[in-house]
Amino acid sequence: MNTEKKKKIILGVTGGIAAYKSAELCSQLCKASYDVHVIMTASAQKLMTERCFLTLSRNPVICNLWDVPEWRPEHIELSESADLLVVAPCTANFIGKYTHGIADDALTTTAMAFRGKVLLAPAMNTRMWEAPALQENCRILRNRGVYFIGPESGRLACGDEGRGRMSEPADIAAEVRRLLSE
Repeated sequence: MNTEKKKKIILGVTGGIAAYKSAELCSQLCKASYDVHVIMTASAQKLMTERCFLTLSRNPVICNLWDVPEWRPEHIELSESADLLVVAPCTANFIGKYTHGIADDALTTTAMAFRGKVLLAPAMNTRMWEAPALQENCRILRNRGVYFIGPESGRLACGDEGRGRMSEPADIAAEVRRLLSE
């Protein structure tokens, strides 16, 4: 009998069109025997369903800061017990809030309380990615020890070609394995 504790991962899903790739990432992480707990922003819920991630992860999905039925908020428990926080896709909105300490939903409050390794997988239009304010926010986060994967170059949802695509789920999963093995 294997008594080794599974590594716990918080998977934050934000409202980028690449949210559909997060389902594949969740599936790959679960197949690799990680204990995956998903937190979806309101915008992510417009693109993907809670049921999708519930089915893949076999864990409750946090969609709203105020839905917690118990006295101990689940997002705080997760922030204390998880080994890694992954946000994929990671929007410019999340990066801005996280950089400047804005905690106004379940994902941003969990991120603020989390003290472990953080991996962000940005996904956005090239012009957004190249915006000076966003690049400054990324610089600040890197200086704080936050890890980034991507974004990649290619065809974007808007039809443009350029840098802004979320890294592929297999590449993100490989980076998760690397970070958790350090």
